[in-house]
Amino acid sequence: MKATGWVPLALALAGCGSGHDAASDQIADGKRVFQRCTACHTIGQYATDTDGPNLYGVMNAPIGERRTRFSYTAGLKALGGNWDAERVDRWLANPRRMVPGTTMAFAGLPNPQDRADVIAYLSTQGP
Repeated sequence: MKATGWVPLALALAGCGSGHDAASDQIADGKRVFQRCTACHTIGQYATDTDGPNLYGVMNAPIGERRTRFSYTAGLKALGGNWDAERVDRWLANPRRMVPGTTMAFAGLPNPQDRADVIAYLSTQGP
């Protein structure tokens, strides 16, 4: 029997239903990279603030005012606006460059893919 063009396509499509895709891989990678953040931050919906604020629901939330019981620096409060992907990326790259005087001791994530992965993960953690 002569092979037809549909066989390779059918084999390729057979893996599509596995539930394993690039987006879920990126979120899983982001969760893994986020483990570095857990020294100071929590992420659970009802978790408390620690050295840093709880980050549940941080994406698209107001900067410097989301956690009312957390003491944000004046520089962070003055930044204004919301935490969108672009701002979170800049923050994760180098918090002190973005907001001089911040008390966040983290030097940053130099790898752009790590930052994108963390942003993808944070985007799944909240409303």
